[in-house]
Amino acid sequence: MNKLYLWGIIIAAAMLGATYATLGYLKNGLNGDIINILAIAGAAALVIITIFVVIKYVRQMQVDQASGELADESWDNIGEYKNPLPFGWAIMFLGTMVWGIWYWTIGYPVNAFSQIGQYNKEVKTLNSAFEKKYANIKGDELVNMGESVYLVECVACHGLNADGNNEKDAADLNQRISEKSVKYVINHGSNNLKSAYPGGMPAGMASGADVDKLAKYVAGGLKGEKPAAWATCAGCHGDNGKGQPFVAPDIAGWNQKFIVNILDNGKKGAIGKMPVMDRLNPKQKEAVAAYVMSLSEGE
Repeated sequence: MNKLYLWGIIIAAAMLGATYATLGYLKNGLNGDIINILAIAGAAALVIITIFVVIKYVRQMQVDQASGELADESWDNIGEYKNPLPFGWAIMFLGTMVWGIWYWTIGYPVNAFSQIGQYNKEVKTLNSAFEKKYANIKGDELVNMGESVYLVECVACHGLNADGNNEKDAADLNQRISEKSVKYVINHGSNNLKSAYPGGMPAGMASGADVDKLAKYVAGGLKGEKPAAWATCAGCHGDNGKGQPFVAPDIAGWNQKFIVNILDNGKKGAIGKMPVMDRLNPKQKEAVAAYVMSLSEGE
């Protein structure tokens, strides 16, 4: 007997034996369960078919002789025969394309059950009910809701005291903006909030000592003597720092629209990048804004 066939029989027997031995580790074996029976039958068929295919093609490499007409082209003096595409391969190729078109149009995922689709549908339904139930909530109730949302979604980075671990992990929400953040925006610009301020802010609007003076003035709540370089900032943010719609945000203090915009778009700054909070619905974002604004109301 050819050694190749002998080795094929030995390997097939060993693999089938290992499959059978695996049943011994199962508590009740196949237990008459059709799924278990089909799984074992599939494993056995896979072993036999694999061994057969390997033997067939290895044997072909051992005994077959190449023949036919060589193509005109060659690569590194290695020629290629003009062999026609096997009919079976062509059928499988076309069948795969047909199946792919069916899969993406009639079958899964367009027209079949999806856990993600079910989840999104349920979230949409619950958010709609939530919006309806709390549509008119305001004042302290809105702040309390915002605190609850903050403790679930925001506290991991901004901390229980909302100071961002002294601005090591996230912004300190007890103040509108810190000197470090102002310097970063002046030096690097800001292009995070395009849905509200499409033009963004270019980098390098000030330099040298002017950066430090502006950072101190803005972080201090625009109090005290205005630095000479403030005239450049006032062109967009306004002399009082309250900003202009679609041009620049309010840098004098918090406002609901600005906070919601950050939650919608995320933000990149001196400390790092804040992700988009797309898990929150509009009312929850409004509530978080109310809570953040309440943190500095007593100052």
